[in-house]
Amino acid sequence: MRELNLDQLRTLVAITELGSFSAAARALHLSQPTVSLHVAELESKFSTVLLVRGGRRVAATSSGEVLVARARLLLRESASTVDLMKRQQNGERGRVRLGTSSGAMVHLLPQILERLDGARTGVEVDVTLGRSQELLAKLYVGGIDIALVATPQPDYPGIEVKPWRDTPMLAMLPSNWSAPKIVTPRWLADRPLIFNEPTTHVHQQTMEWFAAAGLHPVSRIEISHNEVARRLIATGYGAAILPFEDPSETLEGRVRAVALRPTMTRRLALAYSSSKLGTDGVRRVLAIIDEFRQLRA
Repeated sequence: MRELNLDQLRTLVAITELGSFSAAARALHLSQPTVSLHVAELESKFSTVLLVRGGRRVAATSSGEVLVARARLLLRESASTVDLMKRQQNGERGRVRLGTSSGAMVHLLPQILERLDGARTGVEVDVTLGRSQELLAKLYVGGIDIALVATPQPDYPGIEVKPWRDTPMLAMLPSNWSAPKIVTPRWLADRPLIFNEPTTHVHQQTMEWFAAAGLHPVSRIEISHNEVARRLIATGYGAAILPFEDPSETLEGRVRAVALRPTMTRRLALAYSSSKLGTDGVRRVLAIIDEFRQLRA
């Protein structure tokens, strides 16, 4: 089978996004016969129908959807490679791919990116969001260069994982609830609860905290994004145990942050491939991120 043709893939993506061959032809500055030829050659290459013609919009078949998803990744990587080479020629330091979870970095990530920009490192940073375990696996196979992950994590050969930041875990309650100054597992277990999704470290820590007191409460809802959880808490929907990074997380007084007994801490680590330390761009980004290090004694 011949190698994939990026021009053909770009045409396929444009058709599915714009809904017709003619619209794709106009957007890509191609003739309509050329657009049709690109699709025909792709369908011949994979011996399958990729698009459903007819109706008001052209739609992808199940096989077409798979190829379109992969095509977007390939086109993005191709554009990134071209940009990287241009930056190298201009004496800039290239591009670094940073992976982090949205829950861990909703407040810190903008500060880190602002600091990188202010430091004039000459490095462009691409950000990938995901769960810690997924990000570490992606780091191992070379899909990203640096990852900020919750710990503990499994060991990967050649991957360095350095403690980076400790964040207190607090009970986040609707401000109109009557609550003690310090929240215990028994008190919180009797309230409607909002949990992180079971695959997250926060969920695991929360369940271990309750289990140590002989409790196993059932949540009212499970949510992957801490920001959404805080919004629900503000409406009185329930309470949650969440990392507390910034006073703005109280949503202008609608959410109350209360200490836990026993206490809990969420630890984030800075992970990177030891082989990438020779890359100037990676070293510079690591140095900036390290400025935000905050560990408890």
